[in-house]
Amino acid sequence: MNFVKTSLFLIGFVSLSATFPTDDPTYINGIKAWHQKRIESLKSENGWLNLAGLFWLDEGKNTFGTNANNSVVFPAGKGAPVMGHFTLNNGTVWMEANPQANVLVQKKLVTSPIQLFPSSEELVAESGSLRWFVIKRGDKYGIRLRDLQSPEIEHFKGIETYPIAPSWRVAARLEPATDKKIPITDILGQTNLQTSPGTLVFTIEGKEYRLDAVESGKQLFIIFADQTTGKQTYGAGRYVYTDLPDANGITYLDFNKATNPPCAFTPYATCPLPPKQNRLPIAVTAGEKKYDSH
Repeated sequence: MNFVKTSLFLIGFVSLSATFPTDDPTYINGIKAWHQKRIESLKSENGWLNLAGLFWLDEGKNTFGTNANNSVVFPAGKGAPVMGHFTLNNGTVWMEANPQANVLVQKKLVTSPIQLFPSSEELVAESGSLRWFVIKRGDKYGIRLRDLQSPEIEHFKGIETYPIAPSWRVAARLEPATDKKIPITDILGQTNLQTSPGTLVFTIEGKEYRLDAVESGKQLFIIFADQTTGKQTYGAGRYVYTDLPDANGITYLDFNKATNPPCAFTPYATCPLPPKQNRLPIAVTAGEKKYDSH
C-alpha cells in the first residue's frame, strides 16, 4: 500500500483536506472500521460513557449509598439508602456491605469485609446496574462508579471527525533515550514522571516536528496539542497510539486515529495533559473533532 508520508496543508486553521489524496479505499475503509470499534468501545461495559461518579475517599470510614448524607452518594433510585462503607487505612481500601444492599464481588454476595485495594486483580463490586472499583491517582484513592444503564449511552450519537486523509499517516523515527522521564500533569493538577522511550521525529511539508512518547505496553502513547486544540478539537489535547518502531527505528504516526481523551466524554475521568514540548505549531486536521455533549 502506498501511503503519502508528507502532509500537503498550510499551517493554520484552514483545513485543506480536499487536497489530500483520498482515493485509497482500503486504507479509508480500514480507518472507518477502526473508528467504529472505537465507538463500540466507548459504549461498552468498560467504556467511558457509563461513568456515573468519582469519589475521593477520606482516611477512615466512608459510608456509601443513595442517601445524600453518605460520604459517597450513589445515584438516586439505584440502590439502598445506606449500602455499607469503605475504610481507607494507609493505602488499603476495605468495603463492608449491608446484607440488604445485595452487593456482589466476583458474582458472590458480600457478607463480610473485603479488601478491594490493593489486590492481585481489579475487584469490581456491583449492585443492580451499578459497578464500582478503586482507583489510585498519586496519593489519592477513589471509588470509580459505572452505571450500565447510564443515559449518556442512549444519548450518544457518535463523534464528528475530519475527513480521512492517508497523508496524515506519517513516517516517524524514534530518537531513543535511556532512563528518560517526562513530567505529565493530569486534570487534577498532579504531576508524575512517566517513562519515555524517546522522541518521535517526523517531517510535514519539509519541516521537522517532534513529539515525546510514553510507554503503553506494546505501543507508544502520545499526548499532543496543536493549532486546532480548543477550537475544532478538544481543549485538553488529543491522544494517538502507534506501534513500536521496527529494526530501523521507524514507525508511523496516524493522526487519522487521533482521539479525544476520556475527559471529553465524562467529568469522572482523570486525563493526562499534553506536556509543553508536545504542543505542535501546526493544525492537525485529522482524527476526532471536539465532542460537544460534555
